[in-house]
Amino acid sequence: MKKMRRVTTTGSVAAVLMLTAACGGGGGEARGGNSVQPVGAGQSLADAYGSGPGDLSGTGAGSASGGDEAGGAKGGPAGQLAVREIASVGGVVTDGAGLTLYRFEKDTPEPPKSNCDGDCAKAWPPVPAGDATASAGIEAGLLGSVTRSDGTKQLTLAGWPVYRYAKDTRAGEANGEGVGGTWHALAPDGKKAVDKKKGGGQAGTGMGMGMGGGSDSGGYSKNPDKELSVASNEKLGKILVDGQWRTLYRFDKDSAWPMKVTCVGACAETWKPAAPVDKSKASGIRPELIGTVKRPDGSEQLTIDCWPVYTFTGDTQPGQTSGHNKQGLWFAVTETGKKAPVSAG
Repeated sequence: MKKMRRVTTTGSVAAVLMLTAACGGGGGEARGGNSVQPVGAGQSLADAYGSGPGDLSGTGAGSASGGDEAGGAKGGPAGQLAVREIASVGGVVTDGAGLTLYRFEKDTPEPPKSNCDGDCAKAWPPVPAGDATASAGIEAGLLGSVTRSDGTKQLTLAGWPVYRYAKDTRAGEANGEGVGGTWHALAPDGKKAVDKKKGGGQAGTGMGMGMGGGSDSGGYSKNPDKELSVASNEKLGKILVDGQWRTLYRFDKDSAWPMKVTCVGACAETWKPAAPVDKSKASGIRPELIGTVKRPDGSEQLTIDCWPVYTFTGDTQPGQTSGHNKQGLWFAVTETGKKAPVSAG
């Protein structure tokens, strides 16, 4: 008589349930995606603004310093504003010392109102309105002021309250661009500098954006209504790009099960955490693969198939993939959330 082998599925079922819970449980829905609390969460929310109050320079010294650095001017007068070209951002407004000036998406321009106080204002010092003057490229009529909650006058540009970033320690730096998805370098008309740069061409990227819409001279098609899309790259195949056609990457030191974010501090200034997206504004990817994770600083980051994803500041043109296989740890993300082939980078 043949012996019967009894196969149990208890272990495999438990494993599946555990993986599902690790990725999809433990948090509320954010813009229609899964949201969980990562290992190491619960740190001071002051870091959500880019820096904690104990170290505003990013150097560990507690104050900004440097040579062409204008570190002492963080809370000083604006002086004569100028327009400066920064490769990764575009034409930005700088103060008289060359420091990049920023706007905060949680403020309002009409009427002007600043919502950055307390620890936020330590990381993002408000620019005083007193002596600001405009130079070539900046319309003087766009300059104004707003009264802050402490009674001081803050400079405004096209109605937007103006700030510096405590971690910009040298003239021409723009480390604050994209922090938390809410801070952006100012263009001369008060808009976001990166938005005005998007029309720039791209060279040698091998990217053909299969996203519909009109095509520009850079060789890719635009769809301005999409926050997440699939692009066809001649070397990497189908990879994900954000609403500004920047390649999305995942980091091998992060993990999906349990969901864990390890790129923080200086790492997150080079590899910007991607902001959550509206699933209805995504195309070419299954909605259930789109989620979010809460970072240790309290901000939300986009996830694809439970992996936190980032953009790379070294990609200076739409469609570039210069971050792929960087240090053997960073990889462009396919439409299924997998790593693009290493050999293709």
